Amino acid sequence: MAIVKMKGLRLLAMRSDREALLELLQGMGCVEIDEPDQDPQTWQGLLSQLGNQTLSRPDGQALSQAREDLQAAQRALAVLKRHGDKGRGLLAPRPRLTRQQLFDGEEQGKQAVQQVLEADRQLAALEAQHSKLLTQRAALAPWLELNIPLDTASTQEMVVQFGTVTAGVELEQVQRAVEGASELAQLTQASVDRDVRYCLLVCHTSAQEEVLQALRDFGWSRMNLSGWTGTAKENDQRIAQELEQNEQETAQAEQQLAQLTSLAEPIRQAADRASVRINREEGRSRLLDTEKTFLLEGWVPAEKWPELESQLKNYPCAWELRDPTEEEYPKVPVKLKNNWFTRPLSMVTEMYSLPAYNGLDPNPLMAPFFILFYGIMMADMGYGLLMMIASVVVLKKSRPRAGMHNFFALLGLCGVSTFIMGALTGGFFGDFIPQLLKLINPESTFVWFWPTLFTPLEDTMMILVGAMALGFVQILVGMAISFVKKLRRGQVMDAIWEEVTWWVVFAGLALAILGVTNLVIILGGVMVVAGPILTEKGFGKITGIFGSLYNHVTGYFGDILSYSRLMALMLAGSVIAQVFNTLGAIPGNVVIFIIISMLGNALNFALNLLGCYVHDLRLQCLEYFNKFYEDGGKPFRPMKLDTNYYDVVK
Repeated sequence: MAIVKMKGLRLLAMRSDREALLELLQGMGCVEIDEPDQDPQTWQGLLSQLGNQTLSRPDGQALSQAREDLQAAQRALAVLKRHGDKGRGLLAPRPRLTRQQLFDGEEQGKQAVQQVLEADRQLAALEAQHSKLLTQRAALAPWLELNIPLDTASTQEMVVQFGTVTAGVELEQVQRAVEGASELAQLTQASVDRDVRYCLLVCHTSAQEEVLQALRDFGWSRMNLSGWTGTAKENDQRIAQELEQNEQETAQAEQQLAQLTSLAEPIRQAADRASVRINREEGRSRLLDTEKTFLLEGWVPAEKWPELESQLKNYPCAWELRDPTEEEYPKVPVKLKNNWFTRPLSMVTEMYSLPAYNGLDPNPLMAPFFILFYGIMMADMGYGLLMMIASVVVLKKSRPRAGMHNFFALLGLCGVSTFIMGALTGGFFGDFIPQLLKLINPESTFVWFWPTLFTPLEDTMMILVGAMALGFVQILVGMAISFVKKLRRGQVMDAIWEEVTWWVVFAGLALAILGVTNLVIILGGVMVVAGPILTEKGFGKITGIFGSLYNHVTGYFGDILSYSRLMALMLAGSVIAQVFNTLGAIPGNVVIFIIISMLGNALNFALNLLGCYVHDLRLQCLEYFNKFYEDGGKPFRPMKLDTNYYDVVK
């Protein structure tokens, strides 16, 4: 339960062995390849036997291709999902493959991806054609009543125009205006909608200007129907036939895609192969090449080095291994090593920030408090059982990885705490059991066969005091951790004037309240004043005294008061559960009671599941961590077999 010690690694090997070594490192998953220093002086020890060498970066074409392959596989999976692929199910475990099995089906996977994408392109083309045909048909609709070819063109003697006028004017008025402009003109209406009238204008060339001038008063707008041959009705019939054929072809294409859902697994393998290649090629892009060798710089956990060293001895290569300097600590990757109890808390730590490389692993220091506080806030045997069942089912059946594994493991641990606190308060979906028994037999009384220590609605003040007492204990633990850290760094005086001073103050207050003695609180006050006087200079001695008093008194008081949320959430959860149980009992029917109670408790459970986590997280990050925690660590991201759909096993 600590931060894993890292070793800086510099490796010089033959370019002919590069791919084999990269596959080795990726399979072991224990080396994070860093951006190397391109200064040859940095590599003096390893390059001394090679003479003057020019350093260059490897070609990045393979990385680009791998990213394209992954995008293509993901698009193919999205297509199959739209056409009936249901995936593996929510709790289905990830299949396991060896590296050899994963890459054996490479050609099959490529063909499957291309087949699905090609079928999707054909379907997309058909859908685009369908939209185009519908648009054409809609454009023809206003002219269906005209028994005249749409390609009828003007001549030297005759002008023919298709156009529209506003629908707000009567057709007869427009026709009279046209006839008034010239007897050699005729306006025929094809159709009308809410906005415009679709009309055909035929007039003699000599009367064109007068007629068009008259039509402009009615909003005449010429329409371009070029490209059409034959009447609108003839074209509409043709388009209808094409639409029918298009719909048949579309149905066939969709059926073909539905049948291609059997290719989902090969495509998932293709996606994972691409992910593995991307991870390897990203590491490869950070290497430096010479004419015949390559250079690698990175970090490896000290505990993994013996195993890695034994593998490197099989290749003609040289290496340097070193401990990081203090100046390098900010860029040294951080990896936490925890047991089954503390590892789930990594999701909390990572959500906040990883510790600095030279800091402390907060997981074992936080785990007891986080789990206990969550149980206090939730405090219900029924909710605890649901959490434990969900945790066991998912962890056993689904085998989630990394973050999801930590989430459900933490859910199970908090479920145990919730169940225990629920047993101490007598809560099982609130007062579900007593209410149910009263409906069955109004004379019945229910008492748990074990004694409950307190009841949230009756012992509120006791719970509040207990919550703040627990908070005070956690704050003292945080101060103790800070005290030890300062002593290890040789900051003895800082430890005395910060932590010891206020321990004396707290002890003095307790003894004074109990009436034992006032001497300890007086000593604490003297230490509060003496600290700034001995450590500050000039006017800072005065401001330091008041600053220390104000910051510490208000800070500690606010921190301790913040733990009252433990009581508040316990009380809120208990009250809401009982309210729903009471509402369900009003009709006096057992079935109705169970339905209303379970629905209400489901809502209460969902709200508290998130609310308790958020408030617990706040207590740890703000009230606890600020006493000792140094964040800012960079996560350890080794080159590894990074997959999404399969677990690659050795």
